[in-house]
Amino acid sequence: MFDWLKAKTDPASAQAAPELPVSWRERLKAGLAKTRQAVGLTRLLAKKLDQASLDTLEGALLGADAGVPATAQLLDALRERWKQQGGEAGPATPRALLRDALADLLRPLEAPLAIGAHRPYVIMLAGVNGAGKTTSIGKLAKYLQEQRLSVLLAAGDTFRAAAREQLQVWGERNNVTVISQEGGDPAAVMFDAVQAARSRGIDVVLADTAGRLPTQLHLMEELRKIKRVIAKAEPGAPHEVLLVLDGNTGQNALSQLQAFDAALGVTGIVLTKLDGTAKGGVVAAIAKSQPVPLRFIGVGEGVDDLRPFVAREFAAALLDE
Repeated sequence: MFDWLKAKTDPASAQAAPELPVSWRERLKAGLAKTRQAVGLTRLLAKKLDQASLDTLEGALLGADAGVPATAQLLDALRERWKQQGGEAGPATPRALLRDALADLLRPLEAPLAIGAHRPYVIMLAGVNGAGKTTSIGKLAKYLQEQRLSVLLAAGDTFRAAAREQLQVWGERNNVTVISQEGGDPAAVMFDAVQAARSRGIDVVLADTAGRLPTQLHLMEELRKIKRVIAKAEPGAPHEVLLVLDGNTGQNALSQLQAFDAALGVTGIVLTKLDGTAKGGVVAAIAKSQPVPLRFIGVGEGVDDLRPFVAREFAAALLDE
């Protein structure tokens, strides 16, 4: 409690420069470092673009889980842009041209979450175990509060005490009400949460669900039931179905997306843990194979480390020095 006094009397403390906040762009670039290293950008620093460098880049993109279709498109675009600018005589480096080609490929994914006029606006979140749903909900609650929206959390993972407790912590941290119950039917929790939000004039309900594998058919059917019950509680809801994907899963994220989309009709993706993987190229694979809007990306554990996806910003963080 006397830290302020120490700062005044301790010369070292008095002379220390204040710690400046790190911008999102810097955090994003740092978070994509493992993928950037995997892509092997140092091989593209030279002005020359030959078959050997293209072969090296192809292997690096595949290693970063960009997938065959997206890799082929990027290499074709790079060759064409290189040719159009006159090769080495042109103003742009191969890396700059690849950055622009990647931004163009990813642009269809750029569709920020827009909270509609309906109240309460219900957002249902799903995903496999460990993808980061509960943490993402806490960060998303903070993000929505910054937009001057009131939020209520529904703890739909009724059988895992740790999940309820974690959501309760996020609720306390953000001063947000959490509707939960121990055991029982998760669909009933959703119904109660929507009713509570309506009676309290809450803007947005964030509905957590228990993690499950797409191959667990009975649990996928439970997700469908939860969605139906939400619709009964609030006609037209859920207004958004977000699938939380772990960036470490790489190409497996595509199969998860296909399965959850078939079951729920996914309207957006939250891609987490990009800072802990060299497989960030999966964003390109999603853009090429199943371009569902990428609402948010996460590159850290901090409450502000979940932000809307911007294609050019992502491409620059991945491919710039």
